[in-house]
Amino acid sequence: MLHRYAFSNFQSFRERAEVSWLLDRKVPSAVWSRAADSGERLSSVMAVIGPNASGKTALLKPVLFLDWFIRHSFAADPAQPLPFSPHAAATGEPSEFEVDADFDGRLMRYTLRCTPQRVIHEALYARHERMRYVFVREWNEATQGYDIKQQDFGFAPAEARKVRPNASLISTAAQYGVPLALQLMSSRVASNIHQFGRMVNDANQLIAAAEHFASDEAQRQHLVRLLSAWDLGLSDVQVRAMETTLADGKKDKFWLPFGVHRAAGGTTFELPFPVESSGTQGAFMLLHRLLPVLQSGGLAVIDEFENDLHPHMLEPILDLFASPTTNPHGGQLLFTCHAMEVLNLVHKSQVMLVEKDAANESSAWRLDSVEGIRSDDNFYAKYMAGAYGAVPQL
Repeated sequence: MLHRYAFSNFQSFRERAEVSWLLDRKVPSAVWSRAADSGERLSSVMAVIGPNASGKTALLKPVLFLDWFIRHSFAADPAQPLPFSPHAAATGEPSEFEVDADFDGRLMRYTLRCTPQRVIHEALYARHERMRYVFVREWNEATQGYDIKQQDFGFAPAEARKVRPNASLISTAAQYGVPLALQLMSSRVASNIHQFGRMVNDANQLIAAAEHFASDEAQRQHLVRLLSAWDLGLSDVQVRAMETTLADGKKDKFWLPFGVHRAAGGTTFELPFPVESSGTQGAFMLLHRLLPVLQSGGLAVIDEFENDLHPHMLEPILDLFASPTTNPHGGQLLFTCHAMEVLNLVHKSQVMLVEKDAANESSAWRLDSVEGIRSDDNFYAKYMAGAYGAVPQL
């Protein structure tokens, strides 16, 4: 489970920002949370709210960049820069990232300092009686190479020194069968965000979701139970293989979902999902990202969580992450939201507020860090009145 992540000089954030999932003993046990294997109590959900263009999506992207860098950077084009942007006023300065997560029953910390052109520092630590490094990789300007030290990592030193400037030591070590690197590569992060922002719910996303449910019957049945219970007029969702002819005359197969509806007299009829309502399509594609995380653990990162959904659907979806029955492996949800009703559902420790100043620099803080805030406050009313900041200045 994710404990926290921090970063600086990334998109609209110039100064350090931190998102922490750690909860203290003052937080009621009824709050959506669970104990991590390492002993800490962690939130299961985290909502991010703030005005348009304040930096909400930018607050989510560092964890996605780290997931890509740690697991997939070995496969990147050796000539391409790292896919992130420093703050526009600090393009000559390195960006820094840090993440703490529970892994295999112990707390691990990963740190990265880099520019788009190269890694300057990369390190992995594991907590024993204290934090102890597993490896540390430092760029040596004098030798134009990397100095690397390891403890129980097991990557051959000669190969470790060859790791490309735009690739992580972990993703490279995994190609050589290093056991810990392979384990770290198994983490799961699902998201509707790419490098440039939120993915549009289009036909390609619908087909990708259909292909997933076609390959996992248990999750398709779970999908049907949820959509039927959410009063979308569906009694079943069938996924069928379709065939199309490409420009070169070759045949190609794709998957398409069909909604099954009941009519008067017990008869049924089907609608292909492209003609279902945008809310039904949105729920289908959202569950395509959430259900694998709920089934196996990991992190779902969702931008504009309520997009095309009625606000009353927020609570039943969040409830999926609260129950050990529907979330047996401690999956977590990080999301942005414009439906302020979410403030009536979550604890003050489960809300990040984001705003941007006149110098186009974003800042973020957890709601429970606001001085004088009480657990019995009406968070919705006070936020709408501007008591916590992070509201539009109109």
